[in-house]
Amino acid sequence: MLDDAPATTLFQHIVDESENGERVDAVLALLLDGYSRVFIRKVVHEGGARVEGERVKPSFRVRAGQQIEVDLPPPPDDGPRPEEIPLSVLYEDEAIIAIDKPAGMVVHPAKGNWSGTLASALAFRFRQLSDVGGNTRPGIVHRLDRDTSGVILVAKSNSVHLNLSEQFEQRRVEKEYFALLIGKLELDRDVIRHPIGPHPYQRDKMAIRRDHPLARDAETWYEVQQRFGGITAVGVRPKTGRTHQIRVHMDHVGAPVLCDRLYAGHAQVTLGEISRRIVSQQPARKGDDEVVLSRQALHARRIDFTHPLSGEAMTIECPLAADIQRTLDVLRSAGK
Repeated sequence: MLDDAPATTLFQHIVDESENGERVDAVLALLLDGYSRVFIRKVVHEGGARVEGERVKPSFRVRAGQQIEVDLPPPPDDGPRPEEIPLSVLYEDEAIIAIDKPAGMVVHPAKGNWSGTLASALAFRFRQLSDVGGNTRPGIVHRLDRDTSGVILVAKSNSVHLNLSEQFEQRRVEKEYFALLIGKLELDRDVIRHPIGPHPYQRDKMAIRRDHPLARDAETWYEVQQRFGGITAVGVRPKTGRTHQIRVHMDHVGAPVLCDRLYAGHAQVTLGEISRRIVSQQPARKGDDEVVLSRQALHARRIDFTHPLSGEAMTIECPLAADIQRTLDVLRSAGK
């Protein structure tokens, strides 16, 4: 061993009946606090784990009574820097937290966004969070785009995190969004089914890609809630969870999300622009240049899931963000 190589600790565990048939990396992730499943998978992949003395892969299924041994390096210390950032907590118990994420907040640290993230705010406020998703994503089970507001779930333990992740994977979690769209949808309700993959030449966008190897099936249900001339308010339920799914699908049917810089081609809307979309050829008025909304009009307003501990059916709702509510009020007033 090199002098500067990190010292390892031998961890041993006898597989319990409740763990029979589980992946070895999943079992270890529940047992080892401070180690994410991503990190454990890397350790196992590099030959650091043995079952009954034989090296195994992360996907190896263990059996009750088998002995697992792992050579553990020190826990990684690359998590988000805790920051005292105000958080609006919609719900909290011993297992989960539901946060009302504001628009403009990045969920977890990444290139160009190392501070001011939801991960940093969570690390400051809550003492115990899951680390299944890695040190940079404490407790974070799913995500919302930076400029999308609304409810997001956070897990306090690895077992809760894995349970919620399984619900997402099996499509047993239902999310409903509120959106303001540019254009007139022909149908009052419909289901959009088109595969989504990387945009052919813009790296920060996604697109409908029917034959691309990285494209994945995507399904989005929508229902019109109110029509305002050239702007439509809708409720949207994505049945799958693809990147930018709602934004791509609504743009594809000719009604992109209002103020969506990537897919609608504009990032803000003024009082005058809203009025002219509702009442065409309306003369300019004082105050028409006031900006009403300066981010995409998309808000995660409800999530339905099964509580990981109690098994109870849960519904958590999130009031419309103030900027979207004001935009809706302006639309209703202009349409009178």
